[in-house]
Amino acid sequence: MPASLSRAQARRIALAAQGFGRPRPTSVGTRQLSTMIERLKVLQVDSVNVLTRAHYLPLFSRLGPYDTALLDRLRDGSGPRARAGRTLVEYWAHEASLLPVATWPYLGFRMERARERAWSRHVVEDHAVLLAAVVDVVASQGPLTARQVEAHLPHGAARDREDWGWNWSAVKQCLEYLFWAGLVTSAGRTAQFERRYAVPAQVLPPEVVARAPGTPEAPGPLESVTELLRQAVRAHGIGTRRDLADYFRLRGPLVQEALDGLLAAGEVEEVDVPGWRGSSAVYLDPAARRPRAVRGAALLSPFDSLVWQRDRVEEIWDFRYRIEIYVPAPQRVHGYYVLPFLLDEQLVGRVDLKSDRAAGVLRVQSLGWEPGTDVARALPALQDELASMAGWLGLGRVDLPAG
Repeated sequence: MPASLSRAQARRIALAAQGFGRPRPTSVGTRQLSTMIERLKVLQVDSVNVLTRAHYLPLFSRLGPYDTALLDRLRDGSGPRARAGRTLVEYWAHEASLLPVATWPYLGFRMERARERAWSRHVVEDHAVLLAAVVDVVASQGPLTARQVEAHLPHGAARDREDWGWNWSAVKQCLEYLFWAGLVTSAGRTAQFERRYAVPAQVLPPEVVARAPGTPEAPGPLESVTELLRQAVRAHGIGTRRDLADYFRLRGPLVQEALDGLLAAGEVEEVDVPGWRGSSAVYLDPAARRPRAVRGAALLSPFDSLVWQRDRVEEIWDFRYRIEIYVPAPQRVHGYYVLPFLLDEQLVGRVDLKSDRAAGVLRVQSLGWEPGTDVARALPALQDELASMAGWLGLGRVDLPAG
C-alpha cells in the first residue's frame, strides 16, 4: 500500500520544495539567486508591467529585496557576444520562461514539433526569401531586436504586415518562427522588454549547442520528457500527474511512460493523501524536505510557479484563484493584478497591486481576506511585506486604504 500523508504534510512539502519556510538571507547576491532558480527550474516571463515584470517577483517572494540587475545579467550575459556569465535562456517551457541553459536541449522535441505547425509552414512558404535574409542578418550581426533586424534589411521588406496575431511585421513573424523552432534563441531583453535574437552558437555554451535538435547528441523525446518530469518532481515536491506535467506543459502518452520510468527507478513514489480531491494518484519526491512547520510571509505573483496549476491550489489550500487581467473590469471579482498572500502555511488573502511610478506609490487597489483568517495577525505581516516590496521597487510609500 502507498504511504499516507495528511493534507497538512503535503502542503508543507509543496511549500518547502518551492523554496519557502527558510529565513530570508540578509543580503542577496548571484549565488542566492542561482540557488533559488535551480530549485524552481523555471521563471515565467510576461509582458504585464502593472507592478513589475513577472519573472522578478518569485525571487523577491522567497529571498526578499534584491538587485534585479543581477538576474538580468544571468539572462543577458556579458561580453561582445553576451556569452560570459549567462546561465539562463528564454524559451517556451511553462509559457514563455527563463530556464537554465542546460535545460534548453530537453525542449528540442518541442522545437521540432513547432516546425511542423500550420503557422510555421505559412511563414516558411510565404516568406522564404525574407526568412533566409533574417537568418543571415541575425547570424552576422546578432544579437539584435526585431527592429534592429528590420533596419539591416532592404527598404520595404521589414514593414509588410498581415492581419494576424499582434499585427506583427513579416520580419517579426520570421523571428518568432525561428525562435519557436530553436533555430535562433534569445540573448535577453532590452529595457523596453524587446527580445534580442541570436543564433544559439552566439550565446549558448558549445556543449549545449552540441545537443540542439537535429544533432547526433540531441536527447530524444522520451529522454527529454523524463528529464523535464524529473525537474518538475523536484520543484513541486508532491503532486498528481496533471500537476507535474503542467510544470513544463507536457502532453501525450510519453508523460505516463516517463513517470513510470521514474517510479521504477525510485525517483518518485506514489503516496496517498486523504482528502485530495479527485481520484488521481499522487506522487512524491522521496528526497523532498518534510518540515514540521513552515513559517513566513510572501506575496505571490499571478505567474508564480507555486500557483500555476489552479486546481492544485484548490486541492492543497481550498483557495480558488483565477487571474482576471483579461476579464472586463466590471466583471472582475478581485481585481486586475491580484497577488495571493501566503502566511506561514496558508493562503489567507488577495491583494490587487499597482506600481504608481509617477507618484512613487505602491497602490493597494483592493484587499480581501479568506474566511477564517486571523486578520489582527495577518494584517501587520501583510503591511511588512508591502513596505518591503515598495522599497524594493523604489516606491516611497504604500497606499493601503482604510478598512
